[in-house]
Amino acid sequence: MSLRDKLTADMKEAMKAGDKKKLGTVRLMLSAIKEKDINSRTAGHDSELIADAGLLDVLTKMVKQRQDSITAFEAGGRPELAQNEQDELAVIQSYMPRQMDETEAKVAVADAIKALGATSVKDIGKVMAELKAKFSGQMDMGKAGGIVKSLLG
Repeated sequence: MSLRDKLTADMKEAMKAGDKKKLGTVRLMLSAIKEKDINSRTAGHDSELIADAGLLDVLTKMVKQRQDSITAFEAGGRPELAQNEQDELAVIQSYMPRQMDETEAKVAVADAIKALGATSVKDIGKVMAELKAKFSGQMDMGKAGGIVKSLLG
């Protein structure tokens, strides 16, 4: 079952169960995916639907948005809004693959560097492209960039 199908099925299940928080979050996710589909079509990619790997990019972006919002709401003294974002974040993350910890990320980066034969800072782009292709949704690319720089620098 594709991620898109799972989201649709879970939306129906949340409707039947009366789980308003999950229903709202799943609808937000489906809406963001639909927007990505539409933008893809207008960019000249015919009428293809985005594959699961592309959907993980959408979900990763949503996770980052929620994390930023939580930080802002906590700094602004709005714990109830921060809690709402936390609830949405938990639902979104339940659809994503398990995130690599720091040690696993370092091993994956070292393997990518070795596989590509990267030797200098000039090769960072190649290594990052390889990591994004293999580990999209499983690795924080911002942190991975720092690891790549430290290993190649």
